[in-house]
Amino acid sequence: MPSAWASTRAQDVSRLGFSARRARCRPACLTKHPSHRSARVVSANSIDRSALDQDALRVVSRLTRQGYEAYLVGGCVRDLLIGRRPKDFDVATSAHPRQIKRLFHNGRIIGRRFRLVHIHYGDHIIETATFRRDPESRPPGDSELDADNAGGERELEDLLITEDNEYGTAEEDARRRDFTVNALFLDPVQNEIIDYVGGLRDLQDNLLRTIGDPKVRIAEDPVRILRGVKFATRLGLRIDEPTWEAMVELSPALSRSSPPRVIEEILRLLRSGSALGAFRMLRALGALRVILPMIDAYLGDPENAVDTERANLFWRLLEALDNDVHAGYQPGNAVCLALLALRTIEREADPRTRTLPGEAKTLDQVCAEVLEPLAIQARLGRRDCAKAQRLILLQPRFTQPASRRFRPLLFVRSEEFPEALELFRIRTTARGQGWDVYEGWLERQKAAHEASPEEVEAERKQAKPRRRRRRRRGKGSGKGSGGSSVGGSGAD
Repeated sequence: MPSAWASTRAQDVSRLGFSARRARCRPACLTKHPSHRSARVVSANSIDRSALDQDALRVVSRLTRQGYEAYLVGGCVRDLLIGRRPKDFDVATSAHPRQIKRLFHNGRIIGRRFRLVHIHYGDHIIETATFRRDPESRPPGDSELDADNAGGERELEDLLITEDNEYGTAEEDARRRDFTVNALFLDPVQNEIIDYVGGLRDLQDNLLRTIGDPKVRIAEDPVRILRGVKFATRLGLRIDEPTWEAMVELSPALSRSSPPRVIEEILRLLRSGSALGAFRMLRALGALRVILPMIDAYLGDPENAVDTERANLFWRLLEALDNDVHAGYQPGNAVCLALLALRTIEREADPRTRTLPGEAKTLDQVCAEVLEPLAIQARLGRRDCAKAQRLILLQPRFTQPASRRFRPLLFVRSEEFPEALELFRIRTTARGQGWDVYEGWLERQKAAHEASPEEVEAERKQAKPRRRRRRRRGKGSGKGSGGSSVGGSGAD
């Protein structure tokens, strides 16, 4: 006999399916919901419904049947409209967190800065948030305030949002978001796109534009600079002139942003498949010298031929990473951090190019010199930093011949070999040579996994260093003889 929960899920889907079929028959000129009077509402017939997430549809359907407004929102709507398959589907609703929790026994309320609900369907999570508005401490219409008004009523540095926990309407929720293309709502029940901020027009014009005054919106949250770079480079959008000027002017404000949020956006850029374009844009904005001064210093002066040649080494690494991401590869945190620091470590380890104080040290010490300040600045986890350092230290092993101290079979079977090989592959692609060496390690990896326990044990025994025999002391080397502990017979 089917469970009550399974029956409810089936009911949600069947009701939604009926509404969706009915909606597809409606004309393009739609009757507006009372709360949509200031919005542009168009048919969502252009969206491929097979691309919609079934769990997200269940959430929207159940909330709607209980009398709440509920929509798919944000990046998933934007991606659906441009023909991309979204990775995540988020829901926004008029229901408050506790009301959502009462409807979904599989929901969990999370968050401190703003409480939302994670609704679990197995391992899949639908993030469901209540409509928000800008904090009441900001005057009405402030998002449209010119940051350079004659009265100087507010300084840009006073706009940083630290509290964001006030509920609002669908329109208020749309207007508090960062960019117009991210503020679109999709109502899958009525098959409508709801646009309060001109996002549909900007998407058609291939334009990235903030909602309201760019200087004010970016001063509220400077991390929007990094998000703007991500959207522009990933989606091929053109940043409109006022937004670009505000991003350039307010790049120094990134130093006041939460370091974990900044490094999270940097890692997303590295995994985006457009890391090369994103980091070039960050440098053009002046943001790179704020968030990653180590890399900006390494890149040097673009007008200097020597600096340009050195910078190309870093750019080629990012290009190789992008190629791998396009092929389906998703680098872990340690590989990303290693790629960021690798070229600087190579320079500081070479006495001819070293810029840090003191003489060049061992590779291990140079890794610590470069990575530790980065870890402190970005508040990186010790585990990720330590692992990135080990991945870099393992790179010479790939060109090291087998010996008693180095057994390739044991190296291949070590825990960190897979990510070390990933880093080596990216380095090899960037360098444009040594691909046969990489393929040789792939063959070794296959053979190592097929090796018997006896073969592995034999390798371990071969790798064990021989014990040194203790030398006997010479005659007269006993107590009080004054002889050396190494042996003073002259036989050495």
